Amino acid sequence: MNASEIRIKSRQEIVDEINACRRELLNIRFQWQAGESRSPAQRKDSRKNIARLKTILREMDLGINKHLNKEGGVS
Repeated sequence: MNASEIRIKSRQEIVDEINACRRELLNIRFQWQAGESRSPAQRKDSRKNIARLKTILREMDLGINKHLNKEGGVS
């Protein structure tokens, strides 16, 4: 999921997506401890998705990049 896809979502959808990513990360950690999965790339991608979502949510709170919110890119 890239930033332009996130920016077209509502605030509640972004919060829900953050919670879903956190649950996914928790499941990945449990699988890691159980020895089922040994792919660090999954953990890295999940953490980056959470950071990306939280960054865009913070931009919304501060009113930064308002011109990008509904357009889906820079014009």
